[in-house]
This record gives sequence, structure tokens and C-alpha cells, in this order.
Amino acid sequence: MRQLNPVSPKFIGVQLIGSAIVWAIFVVILLVAAVCGLIFDITWLMVLGFALAAGCIILAVIEAIIVVRQVKALGYLEREHDLLVQRGIMFRSTTVVPYGRLQYVEVSAGPLLRMAGLATITLHTASAATDASLPGLPRPEAEALRDSIASRGGARLAGL
Repeated sequence: MRQLNPVSPKFIGVQLIGSAIVWAIFVVILLVAAVCGLIFDITWLMVLGFALAAGCIILAVIEAIIVVRQVKALGYLEREHDLLVQRGIMFRSTTVVPYGRLQYVEVSAGPLLRMAGLATITLHTASAATDASLPGLPRPEAEALRDSIASRGGARLAGL
């Protein structure tokens, strides 16, 4: 079997920035609660706020390690009759999308992906079970893949 095509390494940064934003919001809220507990002499609120903030920071670091490994385990392979999408570290998932079952292919990008020049390609098929999405591709690569998949899907449908 041929080697899977990996997603862009920039996708790690995008995922980490998105995760950091969410964790920072939690930590700030908890620290505000802790400071309020300190100001108003509510010991349990102060202790709980600081403890939960520290817990959130630890969880954020663990998530960062997992995200790096997950992105490295994400890849795809264009084959003659289908597209293979593989993801996961511990729980590996392989989705095979037959070109002949494609209904449409979509390329999208949120603000963080756009800033990094990346996009997500989503494949919609006749069966929801074989839908697949592949985030973190460079925008030109995602558009080229979309065009290649759409033309192969059209050729397969025309052959029916």
C-alpha cells in the first residue's frame, strides 16, 4: 500500500491556537472567581478558583500533546476507485469514500484556517456513513483534490 498524504504541519498550530483560546477563557473566569474570593474573604471560592484554574492549565497541556499526535496521524490517499481517509492514534478510523457515491465535495475554512492558508475538504455521499472530512490541507491542495475527486466522481456516475 502506498504512503498516506499527510495534512499540513501548520494545522497543529491552528488546532493549538483554537484550543488555547478556549482554555484561556476558562482560566480567566476561574481566576476572576478566585480573586473575588480573595477580595471578599470567601476562602472556599478562592481555593476552588485557583485549584480549578491550575487543573485547566494541566488539562490544556495534555490536550496540546494529544493534538500534536492526532494531527500527525491524519492523512489521505487517492486511489483509483475511492479516497481513503485515516485518522486516530489509539482508536484508528479509516473511511473509504467511493468516487461513484459522491454527491458533492466542499472546501471550507474558518478564520484560523484561513489565516494559516489551510482549508477543510468535506465529501458528501449518498450514505451518511461514508461521508468524510479532511481538515488541515493547504488551500491550493484542497481545491486541487476537490477538482480531482469531483471529476472522478462525475466519470464514475457517467459510467453507470
